Amino acid sequence: MTIQLRLDTTYIHDSRLGAHALPEDQIAGLHGRLREVLDEIANERRAGQHRFRELPHLRIQVDEIKQIVAEYKDQTDNLVVLGIGGSALGNIALQSALNPYGYNLLPADQRKGPRLFVLDNVDPVAFEAVMAFCSEDWSRTLINVISKSGETAETSAQFLIVRDRLIQALGEEEARRRIIVTTDPAHGTMRGIVDREKYRSLVVPDGVGGRFSVLTPVGLFSAAMCGIDIDGLLDGAAAMDQAVSDPNPATNPAARIAAIHHLYMERGKRLHVMMPYSQQLKDMADWYCQLWAESLGKIRPSDGQNVGPTPIKALGATDQHSQVQLYREGPNDKVITFLEVEEFDVDTVIPRGFKDIEAMDYLGRSRDGTLGGLLNTEKKATELALLASGRPSLTIRFPSVNARTVGEFIYLYESVIPIMGKLQGINPYDQPAVELGKQLTFHFMGRQGYEKSPMG
Repeated sequence: MTIQLRLDTTYIHDSRLGAHALPEDQIAGLHGRLREVLDEIANERRAGQHRFRELPHLRIQVDEIKQIVAEYKDQTDNLVVLGIGGSALGNIALQSALNPYGYNLLPADQRKGPRLFVLDNVDPVAFEAVMAFCSEDWSRTLINVISKSGETAETSAQFLIVRDRLIQALGEEEARRRIIVTTDPAHGTMRGIVDREKYRSLVVPDGVGGRFSVLTPVGLFSAAMCGIDIDGLLDGAAAMDQAVSDPNPATNPAARIAAIHHLYMERGKRLHVMMPYSQQLKDMADWYCQLWAESLGKIRPSDGQNVGPTPIKALGATDQHSQVQLYREGPNDKVITFLEVEEFDVDTVIPRGFKDIEAMDYLGRSRDGTLGGLLNTEKKATELALLASGRPSLTIRFPSVNARTVGEFIYLYESVIPIMGKLQGINPYDQPAVELGKQLTFHFMGRQGYEKSPMG
């Protein structure tokens, strides 16, 4: 299967970048190490590691997801996802990319499924706003609790509140039917609750961390409930798997992305900006930030050094008016990745309303006189302005935003991570620095066994 996304590195190599250019021969100088890395990953994958790489082919519980959707969709007006981090960001990104802007505001006959609310924080004002909306008819609300262990304080607190309100409104039996839990298949607090309470459940597969879980039931269930083509997502990921399994670093897109960022990090460019020129892809930049930060920000075991890039999200054209000043005239410590869409789902012609006022008329007179044409022209202008200031950028180009291309994008960036991890000498799959905050939360909230502060 041929991939549809295209990687454009023109403004990484351009000589006008001066000392900040990254010539192809410098990337080629890393090819020997990259070949070793790709071979190591292929061997480790055959040994059962890098479990996320198998997801497009295993299609875990896809048939069961479709069965649940068929059973519940016509009975559900509101789908509420309780989760945080990797249990939320992928759900949000898929919804933003593949359903209309303002999807929740559409009448039922114009939506492809229920409204979706992803409660990824315990802010009480936001939480109660959603609760008030759902309380108009709890019998038409479905709750998807996502927690592998059942010990994430935020999700557990939300679950306890929502479960209580469902029971008060509907009684225990019907409340039980309106809860679907996505959790570990065999172990953990939440699995014990599921088995005891007889909740319907989906699985978080073994060996797949939260930030890699969007192509599992964690992300696929809410997507399918809201009418997104989950087979298309997985088809795109499967196509990208062929591309990123290429042992040749020169033609493997994941290896090229990793090489560019690694070599620029060695030059001190440790701030990595993702800037979609598409409102649909805005939340993909949020998803990327977690993937990049939690996977690559580590203490390197071999020398105790703190390593890792800092991901930053931006949105074109919005952040041309807020961040690009910094990117052009601030420290030259950034690499910018643009996401560009060639053909938008819809486009809008700009009319020529004031032909005697050039400051208005050129917009409608231009051969690119649509909103999509203006947006992509602004992207081109921004990358050239960055080039003039010696600031490197690359582009991931989407022919259009659809389930297939979104699946390709997710799998591409997930596949960059283990390559970057090996180049940096760190484990990209753990997140030890997250644990202290969790333990302190347990301590301050009075959980038994955490009476003594982990800070001493």
